[in-house]
Amino acid sequence: MGRLRTFIGVDIGKTIRDRAVALQEKLSPSTNGVKWVEPQNLHVTLLFLGEVDDREIPAVCRAVSEQTAEHLPFEISVEKLGCFPHPRRPRVIWIGVGEGAQELGTLHDGLEPLLLALGCYRREERRYRPHVTLGRVRGERPADQLAAVLAQNQDWKGGKIPVSEVLVMSSELTPQGPNYTVLSRGKLG
Repeated sequence: MGRLRTFIGVDIGKTIRDRAVALQEKLSPSTNGVKWVEPQNLHVTLLFLGEVDDREIPAVCRAVSEQTAEHLPFEISVEKLGCFPHPRRPRVIWIGVGEGAQELGTLHDGLEPLLLALGCYRREERRYRPHVTLGRVRGERPADQLAAVLAQNQDWKGGKIPVSEVLVMSSELTPQGPNYTVLSRGKLG
């Protein structure tokens, strides 16, 4: 019996992924101390479950499939660049979701009570804001340069993609970074 670091997410497709990687490369020279997310790991997280007992995984996958079946496919646009918690002390650099953010929020809100009931999820303090994590800021560095480069690129546009499925994924931490595995796919509609 084991435990899997598990999350529920949406794939952003090759075109947007390539544009996001190009953005990482553009930001990279002026942002030392940022650990960039590997291209294959760029995604929109719906819910992060943390460590889930592997015996619970089938129930999680079933809950996701049941929930996604009640929603029609939709489009998202991936756009804008920002950071959490704020530019003077950035911890996470992200690209946002414009169009489709409401639909992602509805999916999140539908999944949350099911996963809380399974005991596989703890509610987040923050309101859900769909985004793609681009990188994480390591250490305490003067953020002026980073704040400036974020401001210069805040209107970045990555394009649109249809969302037709939601993925249940496991994340295995390795020294090279996390390895993601798709555990199941919940089809929309």
